[in-house]
Amino acid sequence: MIFPKDSLFAFVTLAVSLQTAASPILGSKRSRGISIPLRKRAGLQTDDGLFDLDKAVARMVETQNKHTQNLLNFQANTGSLPFEGAKINEFLSLDRILGLGDALERRQSEPLTDEHDIEWLGPITIGSNNQQFMIDFDTGSANLWVPSSTCTDSTCSRKHLYDANNSTTSKPQNGTFSTHYGDGSTAEGTLYTDSVTVAGITVHDQYFAAVHNLSRNFDSDPIDGIMGLAFPSLSSIGHDPFFTTANSQGAVQSNQFSFYLADQNSELYLGGTNSDHYTGDFENHDVAKGKGYWSLDDATVSANGEQVTTGAKTIIDSGTTIVYGPPDAVKELYGKVNGSGSYNDARGLFFYPCKTPPSFTFNWGGKEWEISADNLNLGAADNTGNNCVGSIAAQDIGLGDNVWLLGDTFMRNVYSTFDFDTNQIGFAELK
Repeated sequence: MIFPKDSLFAFVTLAVSLQTAASPILGSKRSRGISIPLRKRAGLQTDDGLFDLDKAVARMVETQNKHTQNLLNFQANTGSLPFEGAKINEFLSLDRILGLGDALERRQSEPLTDEHDIEWLGPITIGSNNQQFMIDFDTGSANLWVPSSTCTDSTCSRKHLYDANNSTTSKPQNGTFSTHYGDGSTAEGTLYTDSVTVAGITVHDQYFAAVHNLSRNFDSDPIDGIMGLAFPSLSSIGHDPFFTTANSQGAVQSNQFSFYLADQNSELYLGGTNSDHYTGDFENHDVAKGKGYWSLDDATVSANGEQVTTGAKTIIDSGTTIVYGPPDAVKELYGKVNGSGSYNDARGLFFYPCKTPPSFTFNWGGKEWEISADNLNLGAADNTGNNCVGSIAAQDIGLGDNVWLLGDTFMRNVYSTFDFDTNQIGFAELK
């Protein structure tokens, strides 16, 4: 089945609203919180519904670089690595990968640098004068950064820039910040504290970085920066991320946030859950302690009802597009599917028959949470439309033994809630 690109657009026009209800306890039908409108741009397909390998590889490079930096941050903060078998890979450059012989099909109409079209985006303001930014909300990292007014790169001319001089509450702080982009470049940033507001929730003296240079990869990307929602031990700034600060200052009703990711009406819900988007009770699971990530242990991964992997460690990452698993396990997963095969060995991508999509599920001791046919399909493998490229890829990102990274491909199938107080992730069925 081929899905037209336009069908994947989800521009959310929800007004920010307050919803009052019962106490914000994980698993309750409704709890008090604030809804943040999210919008999503197109997926990894060309206009004619073909899988876009160029964009997929660019996203893979960006994902590995993000988690390489996370591991470095975690090691610096704790003196160890979070998972057994974890290793710090070198930072990748997309240009270098292309030079190593990846047979990517170049398209003049869709430049290789135009890869940032998979984020879940929402607005925030910073400073006493409410400087506006469009932000990618990322459960797989823990830093807040935006471009600085001191940035002279051409990319910055198309972004909202943080001007510390225009905010009476801005304070420069000691320390530096750096981040690695998918093109191999590195950005340095200055640390500040200032007020930060998300959907009416304001925190004071929030640490963040204003970066001085911005990769060309962001030329056509609508985001200005990233807000990490993971645990402080993943931060390179060495201070609490926004939501942790919001809870410590009493700015939210509950130390809990939730995601509803869909083609329409997507939202990040701060301070509770929104039962408009889910049905039934939550299936709650304890987060693995001391890992920095929103990670769950003891997952079983199955194909068409047959177990392929048990005891898997899983990271729930809203800032990652697809699902990445250990190469041998993912190969075995597709091996259970009649008519499947390798689409690109170097990138660990597989295809399956579009008319008979497999059932891939994740289970943490309760329900089988299935990836729907729509969310499994990254696009047609060729012009015949007979085979589709699957959104579970075989990649060793360096996170550790039997660690799976569950991004958008998984999260779009569930309503997910993240609770710092109970140290749990909850999943509920979508309405």
